[in-house]
Amino acid sequence: MAIMGNEYEDLFSYILEEKAIQTVFQPIISLHNGQVYGYEALSRGPINTSLQNPEELFNYAMANGQLWELENLCRATALESAFHLKAEGKLFLNVNPNIMNDPKFKQGFTKEYLGRFQMDTDSIVFEITEREAINNLKDFIHTVDHYKKQYYQIAIDDVGAGHSGLNVITDVRPHFIKLDMKLIRDIDKDRTKQLLVKSLSEFANYSQIHIIAEGIETKEELTTIMGLGVQFAQGYFIQKPHPYLLPIRAELLSFIQLESKKRNLVSTNRLTDTSIEQIATPLRTLAKDMPISKVSALMESNDLLPGFCITDGKKLIGVITRNNLHLKFSGPYGYSLYNKKPVSAIMSRNYLKVDSSTPIDVVAKIAMKRDPIHLYDFITITKDDHYFGVVTVKDLLEKSMQLEIDYAKHLNPLSELPGNIMIEQQLQKCIDSSADFTVLYFDIDNFKPYNDVYGFEKGDKVIMKLATILEDNLPDDGFVGHIGGDDFIMIVDASKSRDCCEKIIFAFTSIVEHFYHAHDFLKGSIVSKNRHGIEEHFSLLTVSIAGVTNKNNQSIFELSEKASHLKKQCKQFQGSNYILSSM
Repeated sequence: MAIMGNEYEDLFSYILEEKAIQTVFQPIISLHNGQVYGYEALSRGPINTSLQNPEELFNYAMANGQLWELENLCRATALESAFHLKAEGKLFLNVNPNIMNDPKFKQGFTKEYLGRFQMDTDSIVFEITEREAINNLKDFIHTVDHYKKQYYQIAIDDVGAGHSGLNVITDVRPHFIKLDMKLIRDIDKDRTKQLLVKSLSEFANYSQIHIIAEGIETKEELTTIMGLGVQFAQGYFIQKPHPYLLPIRAELLSFIQLESKKRNLVSTNRLTDTSIEQIATPLRTLAKDMPISKVSALMESNDLLPGFCITDGKKLIGVITRNNLHLKFSGPYGYSLYNKKPVSAIMSRNYLKVDSSTPIDVVAKIAMKRDPIHLYDFITITKDDHYFGVVTVKDLLEKSMQLEIDYAKHLNPLSELPGNIMIEQQLQKCIDSSADFTVLYFDIDNFKPYNDVYGFEKGDKVIMKLATILEDNLPDDGFVGHIGGDDFIMIVDASKSRDCCEKIIFAFTSIVEHFYHAHDFLKGSIVSKNRHGIEEHFSLLTVSIAGVTNKNNQSIFELSEKASHLKKQCKQFQGSNYILSSM
């Protein structure tokens, strides 16, 4: 809807002529350590005017055919402000997708232009909103590729609220996906939203895309998205947009670091504790202008070299593999055609690059999803966005297999859950931690008489069903193990322990009927011999849960003794029950 009136016309003309735009910055932080990763630059009209609101401002510009002029002014002001404030990290700039192909836009983002502000192209992220319909997708993808080749990065904004859908993500292959605030709002209370964000997070992880959650307004929302694997976040709870660059408040930093530590402390993922950094090896880097003939000589001097990483100054810009070099030199004219050219002419710009903290099993899955031509190319490892080393596919698979075998040795053969050695390791970590955890011990009541009457095969099915229930209701940052027989253990965040117990009891109670013959279930009991050989009526299967805090325990033995005492108390009550102790 157009905004009419001379007041708006005069004010808008004043804004363009006097460059009366104010840039405010909202930090985007890492959910690994709480540090600022970059800033989104947001534009505002003159304070206390009818066009101060950005939505009003841009609506007027669009309605009056002056969107290009306004966007150009906003970007120039943002770059200048970021330069004067000495902003570090990525700078996210909002861009209408339909003007990216405009020659004036391309001229405004040359390396020389950015050089005035002491910025490199890889520090700029073009943020493209999904809400804008893309007029010509084919041309747009070509334009995006043009910017990618110059090391600009691309973010798709408002994912989950736009009209373009997931096809834009798959076609554009952005570096970042920004989840719309409507998807994040009250996500701590909405299971459907949680499942959707977790799926997007897993997709992004395997696609080498970073996810940024926008519009975080509560501590609960932040905690939830951290548990779903989202890497970055922004929003009012973190910090409101401001003309100056303010530090992240200390209590928020401490909270994120503690939550991150808790999630790393306890996990059921068999390879989570083994990051790719542990098997990375240094590999010599080459300058982009090194002649290919010299690269070939270096490669031939050492048959064990998988290739080289190529740099432009300190920036990693590509790789050259042994296979790729041989492919270029093959044929009657290959050597004469390429040998005098710089290595940048044949290097690959699309290569697998992962952070050093990435778990080995995740890297293995990503590597094996590559196209057949690049399936066996080495993997480049970065640390704090700087080159760290490489891992060959051979080393990756060997380590993955070793870890799988080591892990399998310590699984309970029936439930395939972690057994006692891994349980003890997790309990010791839990006791040593300063974070608040609850250790839950599970025991099936009246299991022995059930086994005597229905047989071990049926009893094993009950145990396996409880194992499934525990896994299904395990929080993302929790651990579950099988002590043996009908005894299980779970380690969860103390704040989630009560909800976890209630869900598990409800799920177990709901399926007990299927373990019995109809007449036994209707009667509510079975007849079996007790420990003294005397026949007795035993109630149906129930579950008792004893929850003990990780605080005030000097050893695993002390914690287990407290749990055993609580479990005896719990079994005194009829039906399924739980007792949580804070002592």
